[in-house]
Amino acid sequence: MMNADREDGAVLGMEIEGEEERGKEMEDLKRIPPWKKQITVRGVIASALIGIIYSVIVTKLNLTTGLVPNLNVSAALLAYVLIQFWCKLLQKANLVSTPFTKQENTVIQTCAVACYSIAVGGGFGSYLLGLNKKTYEQAGVDTVGNVPGSHKEPKLDWIIGFLFVSSFVGLLALVPLRKIMIIDYKLAYPSGTATAVLINGFHTPKGDNEAKKQVRGFVKFFSFSFLWSFFQWFYSGGAKCGFSHFPTLGLQAWKHSFYFDFSMTYVGAGMICSHLVNLSLLVGAIASWGIMWPLIGERKGSWFPATLPPDSMKSLNGYKVFISIALILGDGLYNFLRTVFYTSRSIFAAMNKKNSRTSVPETKDEPLENLQRNEFFIRESIPLWVACVGYLVFVVISTVIIPIMFPELKWYFVLVAYVLAPALSFCNAYGAGLTDMNMAYNYGKVALFILAALSGRENGVVAGLVGCGLIKSIVSISSDLMHDFKTGHLTLTSPRSMLLSQALGTAMGCIVAPLSFFLFYKTFDVGNPDGEYKAPYALIYRNMAILGVEGFSTLPQHCLQLCYGFFAFAMVANLLKDVSPKNVGKWIPLPMAMAVPFLVGASFAIDMCMGSLVVYTWHRLNSKKATLMVPAVASGLICGDGLWILPQSILALAKIKAPICMTFLPANAS
Repeated sequence: MMNADREDGAVLGMEIEGEEERGKEMEDLKRIPPWKKQITVRGVIASALIGIIYSVIVTKLNLTTGLVPNLNVSAALLAYVLIQFWCKLLQKANLVSTPFTKQENTVIQTCAVACYSIAVGGGFGSYLLGLNKKTYEQAGVDTVGNVPGSHKEPKLDWIIGFLFVSSFVGLLALVPLRKIMIIDYKLAYPSGTATAVLINGFHTPKGDNEAKKQVRGFVKFFSFSFLWSFFQWFYSGGAKCGFSHFPTLGLQAWKHSFYFDFSMTYVGAGMICSHLVNLSLLVGAIASWGIMWPLIGERKGSWFPATLPPDSMKSLNGYKVFISIALILGDGLYNFLRTVFYTSRSIFAAMNKKNSRTSVPETKDEPLENLQRNEFFIRESIPLWVACVGYLVFVVISTVIIPIMFPELKWYFVLVAYVLAPALSFCNAYGAGLTDMNMAYNYGKVALFILAALSGRENGVVAGLVGCGLIKSIVSISSDLMHDFKTGHLTLTSPRSMLLSQALGTAMGCIVAPLSFFLFYKTFDVGNPDGEYKAPYALIYRNMAILGVEGFSTLPQHCLQLCYGFFAFAMVANLLKDVSPKNVGKWIPLPMAMAVPFLVGASFAIDMCMGSLVVYTWHRLNSKKATLMVPAVASGLICGDGLWILPQSILALAKIKAPICMTFLPANAS
């Protein structure tokens, strides 16, 4: 009897809780601020701060490994931290502040992500940097396709101008299709949905308590990471000195780049990335630096001339670059074809469903809150003429200005790129909605090869690199905007405020991202294959363009056969992952992740695996706490180490060196 009463009470409690949730949803709808009030001055300032911090962080990642984790959730958390801190300060000063809503939180996150996304995808570690003289020389001045004069040194004026004329087109390409993709096709956009769930959770009584725990965790590990980076600096007063060159696995392993370098940025990134990504990095590091490069190095004098320097594209460095390219292209081609297949199948199914629709309304079984979200999303419409006219204006401006900046890229190529861009953007955004994979880089690589081949030997490299940037920028920004629209749909944020905040963040990014890049470019030895900032993708992209111009004649001996093998491996590994049972497929490494350490080395892969180990151990000890705290702790580690870059750069520019050089030698050398 008591059990029955308890069960009845539990059911009644669940019903009451459900009613309360529905009631709260109705109250939320009534309290939505107008779209103009969702964008606030304090929100813009917070967005700028987050955008600056994350631009510096992702620029460092771009110039070291080229691997940047998704920081959207972290940006939403940091936005919450900053505004809540501001509100508490005003409260202590007995000043009244405007309530902090989830709509404002969403707008700040959108603006900040748009800002640092320019640093991620602006080509500072790939196609734009591939134009500079150092990368031109590394690719081989004796290479036929790498013609003299096919380089352009990075300068603030032309980079900012190029970003402004190329970045805004993507904002308007898919605006007319937002209802179709978000409401009609109900695409998931997992990253956008996860960000919305986090923001919605923050702005509830229970979520507020959890957010306070996350804030404390973030502040604690932010402080630790910043102070640890400051402490390390004192021991780095020379080449290969300090904790970043600590031979944790022994001196012999250190020579092959196998050591833990105490970088909190990579440990934090490893905590955010999946275990599979981190293990794939380690597998790639072992396969390349542990096995292949020592074996190929022994073939010096047979496979390649012994007199060539190691960084020549005709010696060991050529194998590193082109095998990396083979893995990247194999993985990219497979995922591109896979995405096209699933996208086509899904669109075909949706069209059939629409054609076979009966007179019974499709929304009959739709939850009330979903209908209300849909109605709000449609009501806050963006006029079609604004999107169309804006797109045409930016197309005309770009078609005129970009060929003036880069005479190698003819105006008709730019015009064709913009004519095809909406269709390519739709395919990419639809695929991202299904799989959460942004394939913009693969569209850019296809454009790179086509334009390099069509433009001929004299203009091919520059035309390919710039054209790659144009296509990649449009396709990527369109997909990012759809992710943000999904977040806005779930947090009841106006599409108008989302589009305006995205445009504002993009404008910030066009200035902040180049400044962040030049902070590194003028302070550190960017592009040095033996330094910290190797910028591996700059060399990869330039050699892709050279490959498009002159074919396989650039490859060193036996490199083509190895490239064929790794290209096939990438295709087969992805196919096996898709067709194998889930418990088998989850252990098959990702070829794209494997390719990164082929050029960069193994140390960062060990750092990221340490991040995975921390997360795994934490989940084993207390899974609930780990789920709550891992994003906050990882964000704190990344931001603390990233913020130290600013004073470190100032010290370097002022010619102030660390006072101590901590290095390690064999016992018999002392």
